[in-house]
Amino acid sequence: MSIHPTPTSMKNVGLLVRLEAKPGKEQAVLDFLTGALPLAQQEPATITWYAIQLAPATFGIFDTFPDEAGRQAHLNGPIAAALMAHAADLLAVPPVIEQVAILAAK
Repeated sequence: MSIHPTPTSMKNVGLLVRLEAKPGKEQAVLDFLTGALPLAQQEPATITWYAIQLAPATFGIFDTFPDEAGRQAHLNGPIAAALMAHAADLLAVPPVIEQVAILAAK
């Protein structure tokens, strides 16, 4: 197997965010996440953005970017600001935000 450079259009970096809703706030977290889609669609450096539900009170966001500058723009953007503004009301624990490297993608 040979190693080839990553094409510039490749999704190189991402974020994996885990959100635990407070009891009774599950629908509010779900509504927040689905309502954030238009904001993600307006971010030119956000290649993919997924809101996911892992369990009844466990949600997540997985998104990808072409480079570190795109990831940082997203972390400083409106979705992150809104999440942090509502975190104390909606979440049982602070969001777990992990910066990930994309090793392979289809």
